[in-house]
Amino acid sequence: MDHEHAVHEHTEHTHAPHTSHEAHGSSGASWAMAAQATLHCLTGCAIGEVLGMVVSTAFGWGNLPTTLLAIVLAFFFGYALTMRGVLKAGVDLRTALRVALAADTLSIAVMELIDNGTILVWPAAMDAQLGDALFWISLAASLVLAFAVTTPVNKWTIGRGKGHAVVHGYHH
Repeated sequence: MDHEHAVHEHTEHTHAPHTSHEAHGSSGASWAMAAQATLHCLTGCAIGEVLGMVVSTAFGWGNLPTTLLAIVLAFFFGYALTMRGVLKAGVDLRTALRVALAADTLSIAVMELIDNGTILVWPAAMDAQLGDALFWISLAASLVLAFAVTTPVNKWTIGRGKGHAVVHGYHH
């Protein structure tokens, strides 16, 4: 964010988003910008994944409901983190929700696909419990892999004025 603000000085604050990424002084997205957007996404996904596992373990649920809850919560927290920042810019809830959906849906979907796909194919990871080292090692590795795959996706979408780029117009 600091780099973006150094490149694009706000002389007058408005609540209308920029229509393209060119407003930030470049025709494409930097890897740092894409990594920052992906890290934001990863935060929401990780919160949702871990909370889903904790709740599911507490209720003694099986793998399918646990995975579904973790995915739903990953999307919820990913969107919520984006909405929090957009709402601070003074927009209404409906606009903030639209911005979050536009900004994060592809990023979260790719991240969840890679994250959960990794856990699914990792031997015994689906049966690991919260107290098992395998649970935390496989989760950490799956999130690192998801970050690595999702960052180029975010670079591509931001460079086209889509994805997380729609949030930039609300940053002050």
